[in-house]
Amino acid sequence: MSRTIRTIRLTCAMVMAGVLLAGCGLPIGGKSEKGALAGMDMQGAAERADGMFYATVGAIKPEIEWVHDTTTTGSCDVTRYWNVMTVVSEQRRGSFLGVVERFWKTRGYRIDMVNPSKEMPEIIATSPDGFGIMVTIGYKGQAFFEVTSPCVEESKVAAPTKVANGRTYEGEIPTPNVRSDFWSAETSAPGPTVSS
Repeated sequence: MSRTIRTIRLTCAMVMAGVLLAGCGLPIGGKSEKGALAGMDMQGAAERADGMFYATVGAIKPEIEWVHDTTTTGSCDVTRYWNVMTVVSEQRRGSFLGVVERFWKTRGYRIDMVNPSKEMPEIIATSPDGFGIMVTIGYKGQAFFEVTSPCVEESKVAAPTKVANGRTYEGEIPTPNVRSDFWSAETSAPGPTVSS
């Protein structure tokens, strides 16, 4: 009987220790004791997210058109969203995602997931400083990008300053409205290369 009680107590102690230690671990990306990325506030995180997106779309050749979507904030994080307005044909989606994945790898991003779904393929990655970045291809071959910061200091967040290069949409669900000789083509041709 005493052996059973000892086993139960030991199990409970190990579970409690695990729970306590789980809350004490240091998150990714050089955080301070508060859990925030040292020296960065929400505005700085939003600007970092913008830079990650602009670098990514800058590596996609031929060029695609994109527009800003929303910005959301949590208790200590920021997420920026963008919509690609260039139609990416079903035959070109693998090439498109391949360019993005290779570029992210050149930047030292860890590829966390590649979903090869025919309906909604996506890639999720994490930058060396803990920012999450994702690309998803959805309805009618429209790509969506999202960048989420790790925990940072609270601050106000301004809208992005860079002017989008895509045709905007007003009061409707954003759908791709730009055709590209390459990305929208239904025929096979040599794939694009990554530019850095």
